[in-house]
Amino acid sequence: MPIAEVFSDPGIRGPLVLTLRVSLVAVPLFLTVGVGLGYVLGRWRSSLAAALDFAVSLPMVFPPIATGFGLLLLFGNRGVIGPALRGLFGMEIVFGFPGVALAAFVSGLPLMVKPVQAAVGGEISRYTEAARVLGKNELEIFFQVVLPLVRKNILAGLFLSWTRSIGEVGVTLMLGGNIVGRTNTVSLEIYNSVFTGDYERAAILAGILGLASLAALFTLRRLAVS
Repeated sequence: MPIAEVFSDPGIRGPLVLTLRVSLVAVPLFLTVGVGLGYVLGRWRSSLAAALDFAVSLPMVFPPIATGFGLLLLFGNRGVIGPALRGLFGMEIVFGFPGVALAAFVSGLPLMVKPVQAAVGGEISRYTEAARVLGKNELEIFFQVVLPLVRKNILAGLFLSWTRSIGEVGVTLMLGGNIVGRTNTVSLEIYNSVFTGDYERAAILAGILGLASLAALFTLRRLAVS
């Protein structure tokens, strides 16, 4: 299929645009919430931190479809939190863009948190203690000491979390519903195309997804050594 026809095909363009929109939401959340959680969990030791660490780790060990079902029980129209969000803010999470974005964020979050947590809880703690002795406050320590030292961990975590989020199927299927033209991301559309026997479209989408991941890998590697 010629390149011009590839991007003019709604069955290809739609999932690509949706996946890009999801990335534009997930990546800033990884860099803020993910890095922040990694710092907190690497820095503090308490029962609350242990419980939070356990919750963050669940998407790595639970089957994606089970994770998605758990989130559906929380955010669904008859879930624990879903009705409150709809009543207070008029927001419906499932079977729409918010559900797809939430699936991407939850799936990739552990892979952003863990590298930062490991770095902060390791040898970097010596530098943070030294900064504290020199009179630095927590914000100064975080921005002037921790972030420069864990930059490579952040870049590695960002790549892993982003590629995990755009490749997500199980959680997205439960929260988004795989509605064609609305919640079918690139990964779901690859599944749909294979299911319907459209191997050409599946190969094109898989190739685009793979090239995007390789481009991100090379970019982050260059940033890591610069």
